[in-house]
Amino acid sequence: MALKLGDRVLETTDQGFLCHQDDWDEKVACAIAEADGVMLTEAHWEIILFMRRYYKDYKHLPNARMFVRAIRNALGEEKGNSRYLQRLFPDGPLKYACKFGGLPKPPTCL
Repeated sequence: MALKLGDRVLETTDQGFLCHQDDWDEKVACAIAEADGVMLTEAHWEIILFMRRYYKDYKHLPNARMFVRAIRNALGEEKGNSRYLQRLFPDGPLKYACKFGGLPKPPTCL
């Protein structure tokens, strides 16, 4: 599959994840989110950019529990809880934070 963004055509998986992480930028993130019916806010960006840093630092994606715990440790209890994250990403916080962040699909996500 592909995502068309201006004159760029970016290869994606059948679920819309980028095939090449180097293709990612904020415009790409917005286009992927828009295709999924999500308008990114500052709150979304905080989680997306956190996930990108996490992946860069640890070279792996966390499972859902580790994801919430890592956010709690970095951003505090108010943001590091499943209710908050579910409000931002109703279809799956870990999956969509990774998808919009140009990261691979987490192995624990369907």
